[in-house]
Amino acid sequence: MGKIIALANQKGGVGKTTSSINLAASLAVLEYRTLLVDADPQANSTSGIGYDPRTIKSSIYECIINEIDPADAIQSTDTPNLDLLPAHIDLVGAEIEMINLTNREYKMKAVLDRIRDNYDFIIIDCSPSLGLITINALTAADSVIIPVQCEYFALEGLGKLLNTIKIVQNRLNTELQIEGILLTMYDVRLRLSNQVVEEVKTHFQDLVFDTIIQRNTRLSEAPSYGISVIMHDANCKGAINYLNLAREIIRKNGLLSSEEAEKEALV
Repeated sequence: MGKIIALANQKGGVGKTTSSINLAASLAVLEYRTLLVDADPQANSTSGIGYDPRTIKSSIYECIINEIDPADAIQSTDTPNLDLLPAHIDLVGAEIEMINLTNREYKMKAVLDRIRDNYDFIIIDCSPSLGLITINALTAADSVIIPVQCEYFALEGLGKLLNTIKIVQNRLNTELQIEGILLTMYDVRLRLSNQVVEEVKTHFQDLVFDTIIQRNTRLSEAPSYGISVIMHDANCKGAINYLNLAREIIRKNGLLSSEEAEKEALV
């Protein structure tokens, strides 16, 4: 049974979609069957992995609202082991359409439960809001990654998100865990970046991933080509950062192969 991880933060511009695409691609490159679910009406994960959202006929919206088989909406990608469940602008209207549905918070869970056995990991890119679609993603997920940018307002709004996660844990998904807080957009040259890292680690300690995502030109370029950074330039800092993050998650979940475990033991 695949592990479902949502990436959520109601603040925009924290590297959530970049992290969703590149974490999913890194897990796939490490030979784990991975599905990237675009649960954001902006459909940036869809375009960032090489699909034009305007040409998508079946998306997560049709799966949730019209109950189509998610297997019919899933698209393959140029990255081996990586599939995409795309989004479309229609997802904007899904929250209104879901208001009067029974078990409305469990619609995405019902969709993903049908396909989770086909994958080792399912990564959900949430929209920058705490609306019903994001609640659906948190209800469907086993854990949540919270991207936090290494900038001045890093902790602003984080309390609200953690409170939402606690409500979901108490009322909708008692199994939901925080996979970790991911520091993004780190610039080693800036004292501010180092201060933010220190502050977040002081506040949240073991919840913070060891891996920090650095600012990287290749990371910014990759979406314009419709590919992940590892397909764009596997040797750049951004690709190495996300591969390290993928390995950290694999290790944390006890999924290292015997060969990988032996390698780590020798380091």
